[in-house]
Amino acid sequence: MDDPRRYAPATLRNRDPILAALRRLLPASGTVLEIASGTGEHAVFFAARLPSVAWQPSDPGAAERASIDAHAADAALPNLRPALALDVTAPAWAIARADAVLCCNMIHIAPWAATLGLMAGAARVLGPGAPLLLYGPFRQTGVPTAPSNEDFDASLRARDPSWGLRDLDAVTASAKGFMREAVIPMPANNLMVAFRRA
Repeated sequence: MDDPRRYAPATLRNRDPILAALRRLLPASGTVLEIASGTGEHAVFFAARLPSVAWQPSDPGAAERASIDAHAADAALPNLRPALALDVTAPAWAIARADAVLCCNMIHIAPWAATLGLMAGAARVLGPGAPLLLYGPFRQTGVPTAPSNEDFDASLRARDPSWGLRDLDAVTASAKGFMREAVIPMPANNLMVAFRRA
């Protein structure tokens, strides 16, 4: 039988810096909804190190959800829930409430409609003061884009013209009902962007 587990090399490089930011930004307890959990490696790593929160992974892809659940089965963590089928552009999500939303490395590998859907959905499921956290590469006004990110952007647009690095000001403007709280520089020219539900 084929092993459904998938692996993303970048996870090993970025998980510790992301975890350090999450320790500062997440609530002490409650449900963290992870959007576009991909392989599931982040979900297992974060859930193991943040045992006081319930970690809810999600992904629109069946193969990705199988990978998430296979990694989760190996880890056997009581606070890690089965992966939800969740398309951010859907008008209703498979979860009604969360205490935080985390989305790593999605909005540049998806059409702009996915960013708009993420913001609308997060506004529906989060209560006042709850965080929406975005991790990945962004363009920033007045800040030169790293050559490696320019190359990455070109490769993304070659794969799909609707993909590419997003302008942080445009992302912030799309976050209706949120206040941008922090922009935290991360390794490899990435950012952690923290919003709070108004």
